[in-house]
Amino acid sequence: MSSTEAWPAGYDRLVLPQVDSTMAEAARRAPTLAGPTWILALEQTAGRGRRGRAWVAPSGNFAATLVMHPAEGASQAALRSFTTALALFDAFVAVTGRAEPFALKWPNDVLLNGGKVAGILLESASNGPNLSFLSVGVGVNLSAAPEAAQLEPGALRPVSLLEETGARVTPEEFLDALAPAFARHEARLTTYGFAPIREAWLARAARLGETITARTGTETVTGIFETVDATGNIVLATPAGRRAIPAADIFF
Repeated sequence: MSSTEAWPAGYDRLVLPQVDSTMAEAARRAPTLAGPTWILALEQTAGRGRRGRAWVAPSGNFAATLVMHPAEGASQAALRSFTTALALFDAFVAVTGRAEPFALKWPNDVLLNGGKVAGILLESASNGPNLSFLSVGVGVNLSAAPEAAQLEPGALRPVSLLEETGARVTPEEFLDALAPAFARHEARLTTYGFAPIREAWLARAARLGETITARTGTETVTGIFETVDATGNIVLATPAGRRAIPAADIFF
């Protein structure tokens, strides 16, 4: 894929100089957006990650949210964490010309040389059994990584694309690579279902076949990372048997 690939048909974009959070901006704008729209902020003053954690975004880094109106329910919509991860992988390859330093960490991170370079956050609003909108937030350390002291204890080492690879990429350039990649994986998901997405994701997975620890809100489970199942759960082989875990923080 080339980073100069054409912008995907049917997708809009908004580039804003500053917002509090692209996720908050997405929620505000979602009712008035006719189709899927990327919202890119050149500066974010109150970004957030999973479980309400702060997302530190130094100037020059990438902060964007894709607003969608999926027809399916919440469990199927949540599979966009996998399509987004694959799109991020493709975008990184496009802007660096290299694939080997990158890996995908379940459920929503991208690793570069073993450190965290990107994260994904999904949020949605419901209208009865259907979703009124889905927001797919993406944060990428393009130019700088936050200091480890700014992160919670035990968090994966943060890294930046510039420091690790020497590739100097602007947020707008990265969006030009990410949006077409996402559109391709989205089309594959809606046409063929999760199976090919799952296979592609597993081919790029970090620590597959190795011992990892999953921490949910109520327990800590350690086991061998066997696979991701047909619904997106991570599957661990533990001394007590196989465990399929739908949501957790993963530690190596």
